Amino acid sequence: MFVSMKFTLGKQERLKHRKLITQLFSEGKSIKVFPLRMVYLQVEHYSSFPVQCGVSVPKRNFKKAVSRNKIKRLLRESYRLQKNIVYSEVKKPYVFMISYLAKEELPYAVIKSSMEKLLIKFTEKVSEDEK
Repeated sequence: MFVSMKFTLGKQERLKHRKLITQLFSEGKSIKVFPLRMVYLQVEHYSSFPVQCGVSVPKRNFKKAVSRNKIKRLLRESYRLQKNIVYSEVKKPYVFMISYLAKEELPYAVIKSSMEKLLIKFTEKVSEDEK
């Protein structure tokens, strides 16, 4: 059913549909691993991938677009390299949004380890819910 695993983050894997994003924030569940928060929802989406993911960095904490974009790139990269954690566990289609909560820019190593913890926590929650 799902396509094979590659370490890419293509257009099909990104969360773009406004209706899905609205539904995600109104009905979704949340988990946190500082400095990241994930809002997720089990819902059918328009992609052949098991998961669609989006990232966000609040303008309130980072006024300059350059800073926001850099953090978003780091978030996408750390997700891209570790998405196999999610893909190996998930059986139903999910959408989620990962938000950056810290007020300052943290090093990539911190973001990567937090992303790994967050994805593991997500797979544990999902496996509990599917039982």
